[in-house]
Amino acid sequence: MASSNFIDYVKINVRSGAGGAGSMHFRREKHVDKGGPDGGDGGRGGHIILKGSAQLWTLLHLKYQKHIKAKPGRAGEGGRRTGAEGDDVVIEVPLGTVARHAETGERMAEITEDGQEIILLHGGRGGLGNDHYKSSTRQTPDYAQPGEPGQEAWIILELKLLADVGLVGFPNAGKSTLLSVVSAAKPEIADYPFTTLVPQLGVVAYRDYKSFVMADIPGIIEGASQGKGLGLRFLRHIERNSILLFVVPATSEDWAAEYETLLNELRQYNPELLDKERLLAISKIDLIEEIDYSTVIDRLPAGIPTVFISAIRQQGLMELKDLIWKALTRTED
Repeated sequence: MASSNFIDYVKINVRSGAGGAGSMHFRREKHVDKGGPDGGDGGRGGHIILKGSAQLWTLLHLKYQKHIKAKPGRAGEGGRRTGAEGDDVVIEVPLGTVARHAETGERMAEITEDGQEIILLHGGRGGLGNDHYKSSTRQTPDYAQPGEPGQEAWIILELKLLADVGLVGFPNAGKSTLLSVVSAAKPEIADYPFTTLVPQLGVVAYRDYKSFVMADIPGIIEGASQGKGLGLRFLRHIERNSILLFVVPATSEDWAAEYETLLNELRQYNPELLDKERLLAISKIDLIEEIDYSTVIDRLPAGIPTVFISAIRQQGLMELKDLIWKALTRTED
């Protein structure tokens, strides 16, 4: 998932197809003295449909496709023949995509399952042919309905990654290293801030062939909720994670204060994020001297399950997985 190819926000113009006009037609048959109206209905215009695809991870395929139009319905014909429906346009998107109306901000659709389909814009209804308007007092109606126009709107598609566990921490907290060790993901890792420029997903193997999905979210800095750094752009991805795993390096001067700063940024961005299950991992314990765990209790935030890990030495990783799995099973109950 290269940074140049990861697109999680696009704005597109979509237009459903107009309905076909009803037909104004009269029968002309040999040996039939009086024919009568037999105009068929117009066909429905094509829908604009959003469809979930588990094979997609990004909205890149829509980045340069700004205008999407469905086909109009065909007009009705004599002999009560209904016009063909316009072809629907199916827009495939990754799971976790939310569609909003660009002008009103109204949420129009939310895709969370593979194969899920939601009609964004309905095609125009086809007009009725003059056959519908005949009666005992109106035997030769000389009019038919026009088709309804299609709908048009600017739509914002916003991707929020679906994962079981979201890693939350400051730059260089060790999130990418942790993900690379416990999964097959290969995030870029370096000793400078903002190494991770886009979210990364990895499948973590657990006991008895079980597994869960972990997401590495680009580092949050203080003030991210006000637009500083990279955090504001990617905070949306945290909303879809079942569990938030806070990662604080053991080299931090104040573990509890760093955790509270991260928590405050989430609170300012979306207070509902605080309702999620939270875990804490003190990372990079290989960079400090032997820890006397009985003496560091006061340095830890109160009321949050905590584990000490070293991704480099693969120390504490199974304890971390056990902690995550217990939390996941609790959230599913």
